[in-house]
Amino acid sequence: MCNNNTDQDCKCIAEILKVICILQQNANCCDNCLDTCDRGFLGCSTTSLNCNTRPIMLYTCCGNGTPWSMPITKENVNCNATGATCSSVFRIEKLDDCCATFRVLAPNTNPETAALYPYEATNSFFTMNLNCVCCLRCLNDTYVECI
Repeated sequence: MCNNNTDQDCKCIAEILKVICILQQNANCCDNCLDTCDRGFLGCSTTSLNCNTRPIMLYTCCGNGTPWSMPITKENVNCNATGATCSSVFRIEKLDDCCATFRVLAPNTNPETAALYPYEATNSFFTMNLNCVCCLRCLNDTYVECI
């Protein structure tokens, strides 16, 4: 998968992201099921909060087990620098074959709402060739305001 440029090489990750993208667009909760990345609904049950996001983390082929990280602002920031405001949690926004556009999610720093809503939407986006992604980690479904 790494460093290959064929659409077939990204099919595994692209298919999961496609499911997540469709779920986020429809944003309905249903009955309990296996808690997997390609689970057919957002949220944990019909009594859960209205979830609209399945946060994910991406791992690249040459990242040595470190999740991909991007700035939470549009400023040119080096995420490896000390004190940089970056995040490794994203929301899939668009998928076109092996090309995916993600929104960077920032940690919610409001102590009154952070337990219920752990992430905030940012206006920081990036597009990634999925041939560079070797692993996808899904986090708990949640509601992200201003999506």
